[in-house]
Amino acid sequence: MSERAFAPRETRDTRARIQEIALDLFTEQGYEATSLREIAEALGVTKAALYYHFKTKEDIVAGMIIDRIASLDLIIEHLRSHVTVTPEVRRAAIIRYAEGAYEGRAITRFMERNPTAMKHHPVMLRMREKVVELSELLIDHDQPLTLRLKHGLALFAIHAVGFMLPDPKIDENEKYEASLKVALELIEATGS
Repeated sequence: MSERAFAPRETRDTRARIQEIALDLFTEQGYEATSLREIAEALGVTKAALYYHFKTKEDIVAGMIIDRIASLDLIIEHLRSHVTVTPEVRRAAIIRYAEGAYEGRAITRFMERNPTAMKHHPVMLRMREKVVELSELLIDHDQPLTLRLKHGLALFAIHAVGFMLPDPKIDENEKYEASLKVALELIEATGS
């Protein structure tokens, strides 16, 4: 369990608010163009007050990614707790993954628009490792190659929606529902 889980509610709420405002600014202005001073001003606090929670912009983003890693860890633990990963277990894992991706869509958009911002940060490397680990657990390596590929692409379908359907006129909920439907079709695929 994260140390922050034991932080007072007010501290967790403040951290979440800082992350929300910072992410909005990073997305609007660009990561490099946004300063801690601007984040503090947008929050209506001093830079020192912001510094109490986060020392750098990287710390702000890393905190959000760490939260996403924690949700991936829960899915991974759930998959590992089964002797056999059945189609029903896979389906539940994809649904949980999609829900987390939808809830964290703002950080995903940030990463798409600022691909170099955290590219080599250790927390991003951990995130990639977790996605690979999850993918490995979803794939039944005793199945034919085409079926393994379909199961592996289920995770990608959830992330690809932003690239494949960039039209801002399409409602976010519709995009989520479409990506989940495709992901479930892929993870539930049978045969060769």
